[in-house]
Amino acid sequence: MDDDSMADLPAELKQNMTRYKAPPGLERRIRYTLAQQSRSSKLLAGARASWSRWLPVGASFACGALLAVSVMTYREADSRNEQIEAQVVASHVRSLMGAHLMDVASTDQHAVKPWFTGKLDYAPPVVDLGADGFPLAGGRLDYLQGRPVAALVYRRRGHTINVFVLPKRGAQRSAPHWVTEQGYQVVRWDQADMRFWAVSDLSRDDMQEFASASLAAQ
Repeated sequence: MDDDSMADLPAELKQNMTRYKAPPGLERRIRYTLAQQSRSSKLLAGARASWSRWLPVGASFACGALLAVSVMTYREADSRNEQIEAQVVASHVRSLMGAHLMDVASTDQHAVKPWFTGKLDYAPPVVDLGADGFPLAGGRLDYLQGRPVAALVYRRRGHTINVFVLPKRGAQRSAPHWVTEQGYQVVRWDQADMRFWAVSDLSRDDMQEFASASLAAQ
């Protein structure tokens, strides 16, 4: 307490007050402590400013990494689809060249669907599209993606349509996707945990009509 503050105290209090002398170096230690606190505050402020500068860079990097993963995933899925498209066209051509177009020949969907029971680990939907101009002809076992799958056979003015049905967990109804592979029209769509691949040498308009009729009937 300084002398000016002491002068303001009552006389009785000043008589009974015990005075202590500050130990040597106290002022120096106090100044050092204050200087250290000031230095820590400046370092913390600098770190915050540095973080603020680098945060947009880090966010941009994270977005770029996420975009790269998304592009890679899309390209992998696109590559798999291209491989399957080539396989379904090859299977379609083989079925027309040999004598193995159908294992069960029938226009009755109630005869074709049960034929697959016990031969596959899933039940392929079979619909009758005769009223739409695509009569069912039968079905057979085929092989895609390293596993046996159902192949359904439909007709259209002397042309053959092969429909390959594969299980796809979680698949919801999707619009048809079109590609042309080796001169054949290939259309893909999803419905009720199944993926359908239809292939034929019919025109795109005919195949579009077929896909629409199939989606409506399932």
